Amino acid sequence: MTVATRPGFHLAIPVDDLARARAFYGGVLGLAEGRSADAWVDWNFYGHQMVTHVVPAARQADAGRNPVDGHDVPVPHFGLILSIEEFHVLADRIRAGGGEFVIEPYLRFAGEPGEQWTMFFRDPAGNALEFKAFRDESQIFAK
Repeated sequence: MTVATRPGFHLAIPVDDLARARAFYGGVLGLAEGRSADAWVDWNFYGHQMVTHVVPAARQADAGRNPVDGHDVPVPHFGLILSIEEFHVLADRIRAGGGEFVIEPYLRFAGEPGEQWTMFFRDPAGNALEFKAFRDESQIFAK
């Protein structure tokens, strides 16, 4: 399945402040806002539908952390696979927006199958996001 034929996904996540969600997803990440109401906003998440729903005191503790490459990966998390250029542009946007990385952008599996850039950060409500970029997207599931 190629990128062009992947089905779109819908994801709804809790936030505790819609204005901060708008500033982060619309401002820092540069996502286009779609429909909205007093308690939710649709976002164009790179062609996918993501909705931020206001849930008072929405942030819960991570379900856990998983050790990967010497990093404590927060679980749950979500994100996308971008091109390498888009990945670095996004990392720069996070830095320029004053964001802090949970795991700084770094290259995993250098020179091996599945070579990829990865980074983790949180939105203002504490939701963990991971973005990746593969040298060769045909190796996304390479062992």
